[in-house]
Amino acid sequence: MSTTTPATPTPEAATLDAVTAEATTPIELVVLDMAGTTVVDDGVVEQAFARVADRVDLGPTLTRDEALQYVRDTMGRSKIDVFRHLTGGDEALARRANDEFEVAYGELVDESGVEPIEGAGGLIDALRASGVSVVLTTGFSPATRDRLLDALGWTVDAALSPVDAGRGRPAPDLVLTALLRTRASSVAAVAVVGDTVSDVLSGRSAGAGLVVGVTTGAHTREQLLGAGADVVLDSVRDLVGLPAFAAVRASVSSTSAA
Repeated sequence: MSTTTPATPTPEAATLDAVTAEATTPIELVVLDMAGTTVVDDGVVEQAFARVADRVDLGPTLTRDEALQYVRDTMGRSKIDVFRHLTGGDEALARRANDEFEVAYGELVDESGVEPIEGAGGLIDALRASGVSVVLTTGFSPATRDRLLDALGWTVDAALSPVDAGRGRPAPDLVLTALLRTRASSVAAVAVVGDTVSDVLSGRSAGAGLVVGVTTGAHTREQLLGAGADVVLDSVRDLVGLPAFAAVRASVSSTSAA
């Protein structure tokens, strides 16, 4: 009697199965990253780090090129944690560099303005109008975060920085704090969306029901899938195309047009 070995699912099929399965779990909360996911970055974070390197001697631990590569690799993480690494654990120097980063980023915002990812504002409005809570998370300090929010004029249920939660990404703290703030019923009812490996790892470690990567920011589709994203989209505006957001789909067109 012959036997047939079941075919191994392709990565694409496995991803589709995971996303389809999520349609059975109603999403109550969407946790959205800011820079690179809902806010256009265009290298602004890297430019701010470059200005810091021009103004502050970060020490001999890494060369400038090595430091910049580390910044790219760790996009999405708490900026103070990044500077702790870059300065070899010198806490006073790390805090000075972090303060200078906030100044430099603010300068770049003043010079270039703040631009949302196309459709992000409409998506946020549509989600909230459908009864889904929206929380924005970032590795920026509250001052920089609020400066961006004021410029964008968005209304969300909460906006969180690492200092509000305990630890920054890739730890689960931001996602779990968002759940507690909005009183979502379970982690299975939470969707996490971001453009970096750190965003994906944070969602996975929190046990989020759906973890979505987007390719509008720092990391590639392959990197995001490798980190454990259930699916990777071209943009956050495509979120409502997923089965879990079928109820939101009807309203997103009108809010995006507005």
